[in-house]
Amino acid sequence: MMEYNTKQKKLPLPEYGRSVQKMVDHALAIEEREERQKCAETIVHIMGSMFPNYRNQPDYERKLWDHLAIMSDFRLDIDYPFEVIKEEEFHVAPKRVPYQNGEIKNRHYGRIVEEMIAHACTLEPGEERDCLVELITVQMKKNYAAWNKEGVEDKKIFDDLREYSKGAIDITEGEIKTGFGQHNMQRNNNARRNMNNGKKNFKRKF
Repeated sequence: MMEYNTKQKKLPLPEYGRSVQKMVDHALAIEEREERQKCAETIVHIMGSMFPNYRNQPDYERKLWDHLAIMSDFRLDIDYPFEVIKEEEFHVAPKRVPYQNGEIKNRHYGRIVEEMIAHACTLEPGEERDCLVELITVQMKKNYAAWNKEGVEDKKIFDDLREYSKGAIDITEGEIKTGFGQHNMQRNNNARRNMNNGKKNFKRKF
């Protein structure tokens, strides 16, 4: 009668397969310590041969012995050549990743656009600010278009930008065109560089 894997016990490390797990289970049943040690070393050798591309990675051998300990449910009594992971370390729950607080005013623009507008408001009037504002408007229109396939007029983008900045950034259709591919390459590169520099200035929580 065929025995399906779904009806067997769950493998702690499925990447090694059930055959290697059976070898580990066999090693646990060996009473003589010396024989159990040799069996464990053979298993680790087989495990290493399954992933030869990883041999150049740091602590490669130690990781194999860690995996052996995990697969044995930390019950394999042998002389490990390395200090392997402890059971209490393996079962520690990952730290909870905090989510950013605060609502996004318009989700179709995203939080990054809000933060970049706030950064642009801190800049003195001049070429750097103009380049950044121009790139922000292009990004706003691109983000808006991803949500609204019917398109959007430049006036809507400028109105939203004025509202976001509380009137600090007030531009008209004649000053900037938000169409894609209409910007001078050097000007666009400068704007992107300014935007990247601005992103680095934000202290974001992850």
